[in-house]
Amino acid sequence: MALNLSNLRAPKKANENKKRVGRGMGSGMGKTSTRGHKGQGSRSGSSLMRGFEGGQMPLHRRLPKRGFTNIFRTEYTVLGLDRIAEVAAAESLTELTLEKIVELGLLRKKNGLIKVLNNKAQDGAEFKAAVTVHAHKFSKTAQEAIEKAGGKAVVIG
Repeated sequence: MALNLSNLRAPKKANENKKRVGRGMGSGMGKTSTRGHKGQGSRSGSSLMRGFEGGQMPLHRRLPKRGFTNIFRTEYTVLGLDRIAEVAAAESLTELTLEKIVELGLLRKKNGLIKVLNNKAQDGAEFKAAVTVHAHKFSKTAQEAIEKAGGKAVVIG
């Protein structure tokens, strides 16, 4: 069905009124204003910390701590050979420098690091573009595939 002005509709719940509490018994939210009787949550100014479970040991403290996060790890932006082949064909490139990669939007972080991986295209096709690729790291198979196609894998820094 085509969408036009005659069958436009607001999304569900887009035009429902805000819940107004404490406005009489007829509303169903009168008297205690949905806070129940007595207890900490019924009092004014009550705000509990996130994850508070009424004094019971909270879930985030019941679960054991596991693992280790290395704060000094180096993260690379992965660039697949299939993507390089696509770009090389579309732009008719012979050299893919870091500036060109940033310009094409393949690298998001300004000072990011790039690692080229050989992620053979879904149909199992070989890499055929003879391109000189500049990157910070290459997987062994990616480097072999680039050189086999007649290109060069240049390691930056």
